[in-house]
Amino acid sequence: MTPTIEILGNINQNSAKNKDEVFTRLYRYMLRPDLYFIAYKNLYANNGAATKGVDNDTADGFGEEKINKIIDSLRDGTYQPKPVRRTYIEKKNGKLRPLGIPTFTDKLVQEVLKMILEAVYEPTFEKTSHGFRHGRSCHTALSAIKKEFTGIKWFIEGDIKGCFDNINHNVLVGLINSKIKDMRLIKLIWKFLKAGYMENWKYNETYSGCPQGGIVSPILSNICLHELDKFVMKLAQDFYKPYDRKYTDEYYACRVKAALIRRKINKSEGEDRQKYVEELRVARAEMLKTPSKSQTDKKIRYIRYADDFLIGVNGNKEECVEIKRKLTEFIATFLKMELSEEKTLITHSSEKARFLGYDVSVRRSGKIKKGTEDTTQRTLNNTVDLSIPLDDKIIPYLFNKKAVIQKNGELKPMHRKYLLNCTDFEIVTIYNAELRGLCNYYHLASNFCKISYFAYLMEYSCLKTLCNKHKTSIAKFITKHRYDKKWGIPYSNKKGKQVLTFANYADSKKCTIATDFITREPIYHSNNKTTFESRLSAKKCEICGTTTAESYEIHHVNKVKNLKGKEPWKLVMIAKKRKTLALCKECHYKIHGRVLRK
Repeated sequence: MTPTIEILGNINQNSAKNKDEVFTRLYRYMLRPDLYFIAYKNLYANNGAATKGVDNDTADGFGEEKINKIIDSLRDGTYQPKPVRRTYIEKKNGKLRPLGIPTFTDKLVQEVLKMILEAVYEPTFEKTSHGFRHGRSCHTALSAIKKEFTGIKWFIEGDIKGCFDNINHNVLVGLINSKIKDMRLIKLIWKFLKAGYMENWKYNETYSGCPQGGIVSPILSNICLHELDKFVMKLAQDFYKPYDRKYTDEYYACRVKAALIRRKINKSEGEDRQKYVEELRVARAEMLKTPSKSQTDKKIRYIRYADDFLIGVNGNKEECVEIKRKLTEFIATFLKMELSEEKTLITHSSEKARFLGYDVSVRRSGKIKKGTEDTTQRTLNNTVDLSIPLDDKIIPYLFNKKAVIQKNGELKPMHRKYLLNCTDFEIVTIYNAELRGLCNYYHLASNFCKISYFAYLMEYSCLKTLCNKHKTSIAKFITKHRYDKKWGIPYSNKKGKQVLTFANYADSKKCTIATDFITREPIYHSNNKTTFESRLSAKKCEICGTTTAESYEIHHVNKVKNLKGKEPWKLVMIAKKRKTLALCKECHYKIHGRVLRK
């Protein structure tokens, strides 16, 4: 039998060749066991794999028996998703964002459903969409802005109010039904949308939205917002108007004058030629001071990441207001959602618009640089400038981490009390991860060098934490732990003695591709079983070695480093450095202190 993932690869290719193709009979792929092994492989390593939903169901206990139960319930239509457990995470503005945590069984089914939907829809999405897609990220969106928004005059910053929570179920299911004619699959999606949520052990129905935290929610939101992408693309096509003329009259006159002088230079010699060379230098300097672009063209540029989007407009402000009105009307009437008035702003491109944590503007710079063959040009004029909002992002980050304190209007590094119980290696690792994480994210910024002050504060906060732990001074600590002009923490691994030094923020600037791209081709066209499928189909317990058990299951732990004690199963997991073991039911029950009833 052809592996299901290869079939999905063929569906993906067909969808790419014909974006209007309608697909049928996709539900049958939900009934294939091999997809569930791949789904488990995608999910088990996540920190949330051991997080409980409304019951005790986690990644622990996965096996063929569990897969067969899921498939049987999907086949006879009795499968019913359980309500998600609702919790809240704090946003930067102090408000709370709801987060839904499904049971692990529902996560497995959603992961399989997600693979099927991605095979169908991923090739049809616009290239302007960068959120929740393979090979795309915040940085691909920002790089596209840097490349495509050159010379833009106005920005429209867009944000859909409570997008995930307010997606209209009827609109979403109607959109899917126009592309996928399979009522069983549509019914399954409807069940997930209407599963409800538990908050303080009270059941609440869901009338709209996809729960943030659901595996299938990102692809469903992209399916819905794809209609917005298509609408803006149509808007841009109707709005487009080419140049009446490329250059201003003043700049064109300067070009003609310079061209005439060059002709005279080619025909003259001696002092006359030197005189014309000087005239050309003056004419060239005047030309470089004169605005060149006629600005008679009209165009729209558009980039979206999840529910945040940025539109660049070459036109006047009245046209921007009209575009915003059309967007508001389309989102309200077609998508049944609301454009946030307070966050949807019209900004001149000489000022800074905020998008994905960056300040975006278009330079108006007359700075002249030398080009090839001794020519000079305004290389920065009308180019996009991405910068770090230091006061809004970096300084609050330091205060949130309790790495600094303010004295007499100045920031002073301070030790972090809650890290004093960690080892020296763990303390430096934590600081390095935080420093690299922020520096990697802002590596596209033109003012990246200003992050050096942030790196200095983080380094000395780290040193103060270590010194506070060891009751010593910074000078003594650095002297004791100096290695090749750097200070570091010694440690040992299988390679021998190593030194963990403090991260160099400037290394992040060398980052070329800051995306979590994972190529799908080897997965789509692989005939190999997953390691879990192979281990379970081997029918051998990895603790007692029995091969006669009725069924085998996966035992899962959150972190290997948390395992303490001398129990055989712990020693096996530590030795193998694995979070999972394939066990017979009897051994698995013993681990959990239960008795297997035969």
